[in-house]
Amino acid sequence: MSERIDKLIAELTLDEKAALVAGIDLWYGPGVERLGIAPLKVTDGPSGARGEQWSGRPSANFPCGTALGATWNPDLVHEVGTRLGVEAKRKQAHALLAPTVNIHRHPLAGRNFECYSEDPVLSARMAVAYITGVQSQGVGCTVKHFVANDSEFERMTISYPEGGLARAVRGRGNRSGHVGVDDRVQPRERIVLQ
Repeated sequence: MSERIDKLIAELTLDEKAALVAGIDLWYGPGVERLGIAPLKVTDGPSGARGEQWSGRPSANFPCGTALGATWNPDLVHEVGTRLGVEAKRKQAHALLAPTVNIHRHPLAGRNFECYSEDPVLSARMAVAYITGVQSQGVGCTVKHFVANDSEFERMTISYPEGGLARAVRGRGNRSGHVGVDDRVQPRERIVLQ
């Protein structure tokens, strides 16, 4: 598979590469017809597969990340991931924008509900279970909110002072951002290009 990917990357023009990473809109990435690369559709998660519209065909809604983390049950989270993979396919999506792997650093953080835990090891185990479940259905995952997604107040403009983010990450031993090293988690391009 990596030979094919390397060949495709070598054949892409700079403009095509830029278009692939920029996307068409919130939910679609362009294809490159001349190379046989199909357009990519994503859908928002992590507790469901919303689709590209706010209304329309409903989706199952699963418990939030914190509720899943509180189970300490990777097998259950794998099953949830499997079901979410099915839901994403129902929405004709190739990838689910999930899971959220940031760890809880402050009890008032507005998006803690999407994250699994304050414990980086538990968060990593839950994320691996979720991702392998989704991928078992041929759907990719785009892990999001790796670290320091801790504030809803001015969340579009907030900035850490120089060196502040690095100190925050080191201070908690953030291992949850390293879930991709688990050999059960396939790189997204394997799913998209198969």
